[in-house]
Amino acid sequence: MTNTTNPKNRPFGKMLTAMVTPMLEDGEIDYEGAGRLAAYLVDEQNNDGLVISGTTGESPTTSDDEKDNLLRAVLEAVGDRATIVAGVGTNDTRHSIRLAKAAEKAGAHGLLAVTPYYNKPPQEGLIRHFTTIADSTGLPVMLYDIPHRTGTPIASETLVRLAEHPRIVANKDAKDNVGASSWVMERTDLAYYCGTDILNLPLLSVGAAGFVSVVGHIVGSDLREMIDVFEAGEVSQALAIHRRLTPVYTGMFRTQGVITTKAVLNLFGLPSGPVRTPLADASAELQALLREDLAAAGVKGPIGLAPHQAVPASAVHVERLAEGSV
Repeated sequence: MTNTTNPKNRPFGKMLTAMVTPMLEDGEIDYEGAGRLAAYLVDEQNNDGLVISGTTGESPTTSDDEKDNLLRAVLEAVGDRATIVAGVGTNDTRHSIRLAKAAEKAGAHGLLAVTPYYNKPPQEGLIRHFTTIADSTGLPVMLYDIPHRTGTPIASETLVRLAEHPRIVANKDAKDNVGASSWVMERTDLAYYCGTDILNLPLLSVGAAGFVSVVGHIVGSDLREMIDVFEAGEVSQALAIHRRLTPVYTGMFRTQGVITTKAVLNLFGLPSGPVRTPLADASAELQALLREDLAAAGVKGPIGLAPHQAVPASAVHVERLAEGSV
């Protein structure tokens, strides 16, 4: 079967952001802030859905109980108007099953399962891992193929085999190989979601269903517009959006994406807070560079807001220097 970009092949929507986990100054999770941030992303940044407790949500350093409480807080805030996908991927299949069952019980709409990291399983091990997770609940599963983090790619042939499972319905693709992705999309009904922001438009052009974005925290509406105009046949307009956002794409990945995203959200006065170690908060120098990156793309926060200042989220008015809104 051939993949398409029509809504019937979008089990999780078209525009999703992999949401950070807001923290309080003492390093504990800010559950109230998580609900406010989720509402901002859905209501102001036009996200169809959110991924909770992915890598950008600092899942390696949050406990199972924290993941459950965070998921419930987000579901309460926006679960009636957005698709909420719970990250359940670990390098221990049994642990992932426990997280998957807990997410289903909490009311998640789908699961994200990353390739097991560090232990470098063979492809047959990947098939057993992912299918066992998919068998453990009734929820649809999005695979997450990101070999530069996990050390193990999901081979194209393995993806074709996994696509035969009725609940493995999508792939968050951060392999950064558009040719390989296109090959799989030609042979399966897997809905492909771009997981590398700089490749959003290229992957869309070969059949991706949408994005699971990091920069969607601040330019989600732009990314949603890019999908919409591309599908309307306005390819030159989609390209113009892509090129305008290039400084954001590159700047937000000057270092680990959680660090830069939280820095920008803190700058905008949105719920964010510090990162947990072993990550380290953005330096003053990095914050200054991020301001330049955002300005180059026509994005800025409230006039005069210094990096250390915070304002209530309800008082934030994110402006655009160029035409359009953040």
